[in-house]
Amino acid sequence: MTGRLRPLEACALAIATLFGAGRSPVAPGTAGTLAAVPLVYLAGRLLPEWGFAAATVALALVGVWAADRAARVLARKDPGAVVIDEAAGFFVTLLFLPVGAFTLGAGFLLFRALDILKPPPARRAERLRGGWGIVADDLVAGFYANLALRLAQAAYARFAA
Repeated sequence: MTGRLRPLEACALAIATLFGAGRSPVAPGTAGTLAAVPLVYLAGRLLPEWGFAAATVALALVGVWAADRAARVLARKDPGAVVIDEAAGFFVTLLFLPVGAFTLGAGFLLFRALDILKPPPARRAERLRGGWGIVADDLVAGFYANLALRLAQAAYARFAA
């Protein structure tokens, strides 16, 4: 990154790093997911289910754009500072689930574990071009974390009754 950034590039970089959370010197992906927790909580409390779903789709699409621009500005295929993908994946984790202390905590842990492990087809999704490759693997991890939360809720309902 040399010289001064154009406004659109600066905006993309700010969004892609979740306004600096991705610049954490330690575990930027975890920092990005932590930064997304209040966003998910507020969206889950203030929006109806369809609004949360629309916010998830919008975040993923803006994330693809911002991640793509940021990767070009930073001259890296998947820069560690880009964490908008973690936010999008965490939104998918809680999609159509009640947002509360259990789902936020368990969802956070499940999402981070699955984002690191990259179960199939997450690793393959990383090979997509540009911002799609940066974001898609996190959407897959979020999908798996969502499924795991649903299974945990079903098991709890079955055995707690």
